[in-house]
Amino acid sequence: MNKQGFLYRAFDLYYDGFRNMRLGRTLWAIIIIKLFIMFAILKVFFFPDFLKEHAGGDEAGYVATKILNQ
Repeated sequence: MNKQGFLYRAFDLYYDGFRNMRLGRTLWAIIIIKLFIMFAILKVFFFPDFLKEHAGGDEAGYVATKILNQ
């Protein structure tokens, strides 16, 4: 592999940075856990599928009528 190429240098920069960080690993773990909670748990329990409930199978038609009738 060409060690002078841009992609190699960019990969090496990030690889070396992530390998040597200590506090950053903990922070990334917290970020990933928070994202999982926000998108997996909260979406399932607090945000119902509004379009599926009101459209009755014709989602495109429902959206079109709502846009045109505003």
